[in-house]
Amino acid sequence: MLKPTAPKRLRWQRTRYSPLVRQMDVFSSSAQLMFYLWWDSRIPGRSTRYRNRRAQWLVGTLLDLGPTFIKLGQALSTRADLLPLEYVQALSRLQDKVPGFSPEEAIAIVETELGAPIYHLYREFDFVPIAAASLGQVHKARLHTGEEVVVKVQRPGLEKLFDLDFKVLHQLVRFCQRFLPWTRRYDLEAIYHEFTEILYQEIDYIQEALNADRFRFNFRDHDRIIVPRVYPKHTTKRVLTMDYVPGIKINDRQSLEACGINVKEVNQLGICCYLKQLLQDGFFQADPHPGNMAVSQDGCLIFYDFGMMAEVQPINKEQMVKTFFAVLKKDTDQVIETLMDLGLIEPMSDMAPIQRVTRFLLEKFTEKPIEMQAFTEMRSELYALFEQQPFRLPAKMTFILKALTTLDGVARALDPQYNLLASAKPFVASLTTATGPGSTVGELVRQAKDYLIYRIRQPNPSSFLLQQLEERFEQQEQELRARYFDQERALKKLTLANRSLLYTCLAGFSLLTGILLLAGTYTYWAIGAFLISGIGAIVLLKTLYQLALHEKITRLTAR
Repeated sequence: MLKPTAPKRLRWQRTRYSPLVRQMDVFSSSAQLMFYLWWDSRIPGRSTRYRNRRAQWLVGTLLDLGPTFIKLGQALSTRADLLPLEYVQALSRLQDKVPGFSPEEAIAIVETELGAPIYHLYREFDFVPIAAASLGQVHKARLHTGEEVVVKVQRPGLEKLFDLDFKVLHQLVRFCQRFLPWTRRYDLEAIYHEFTEILYQEIDYIQEALNADRFRFNFRDHDRIIVPRVYPKHTTKRVLTMDYVPGIKINDRQSLEACGINVKEVNQLGICCYLKQLLQDGFFQADPHPGNMAVSQDGCLIFYDFGMMAEVQPINKEQMVKTFFAVLKKDTDQVIETLMDLGLIEPMSDMAPIQRVTRFLLEKFTEKPIEMQAFTEMRSELYALFEQQPFRLPAKMTFILKALTTLDGVARALDPQYNLLASAKPFVASLTTATGPGSTVGELVRQAKDYLIYRIRQPNPSSFLLQQLEERFEQQEQELRARYFDQERALKKLTLANRSLLYTCLAGFSLLTGILLLAGTYTYWAIGAFLISGIGAIVLLKTLYQLALHEKITRLTAR
């Protein structure tokens, strides 16, 4: 009789895993990924079949390397500006298809953490997990007091594996900064520390329980936002017990419409909820993927996971109103001022690159549905901008971008024609209901008046089109002028290099000729050859000096 074979243990599940072997695994996988990306960029004509194969390799490698790198993959699954589309699509599957661990291990952890047998703690405990994530898995249960709950159990040996992985990742970051100078512009050290801090908080379930309580308090007056209650007596650093609140997956448009739920209202609720988190509370969920959000039968929004939370500096209500109307008026300076107040942009001596990106985003994403073509254009614009004048955003901004791009992906899955500003209007309207010193009615009236004047002064459609064409022509003219100067500098450098080579050959050949003539007793001819060689050497030195000066000027102007 054949016995079923046990599933193959992944690399990170080995009982004995030395730091040296782990470092070799991580470094070799990183080098292989960088080579694949470089090779595909060098041969743009390759079919998507090759890139899909590489993307599948990356997914398998991250699963094999374990939870730390699965979380890295999830972070990259929304970064279409960093990876090809095939990689992004493949990495998105890491959010759902993660292997679980045995129920016996889960029960052992629960009993060890809570200090009692499983059925002394819960009246019922379902052995089959209802969900498995990269850091743990969830079992449905029932308390002895009758409440239906879910029990989130951390993966065995996770903290020890984190310690090892982050040590290796830090070595990788230092290697990149030392031997790959082009990576320094991204401030990998700051991003590494931010990522480390958030992930260590995510595996501390006591911290997650505190986050859930704080999140529930922030939305205590919002009936359509549901936050499950935490049971402190059944919660430790590795076990978390919360209310069981079933719902429809937020990106399951077919099921939502079958239940009579308006998907446009769901989008509106989600956008307003996140605006409140970011602008009003300064405390937001940094990983809003479809596994962490759901919709109840009556159209309420349910939040499940509070492990990956982040904080920003909140702003006052008047500034929120100013910023909203600044977006409507495409006032780049006001939007950037708000981002600096939030701590999401650092002041620079030259703000032109940030102004250009902000202006581009306001033009593309405020008054029309977001399309994948626009994202592709934005990626090209950002690449060109970074090449011309690199700048760095604070590390925390990467998590905000991840949250917003993930939320945008969910919104587009529900309603491809959704409008960001239209969805945000209820949030702005809610600010006017405030009373007391923080009332924004006066500011709202002033901004509405300014906006009305702004709209009246706007040119008619044909004039506006001509204005856009003129701006586009001016931009293209500037780009062509910059390319012309670059090509002119490159041509001058090539000319000087060729001239140096010519005079090197002339001086060397004349010197060799003079030596041969001198050996053949042709003294006068030898003197003439030495004279030509000397003149060639002098001109060569002058040309080399000009080439060095040209290189120095090029480096100074490139800064």
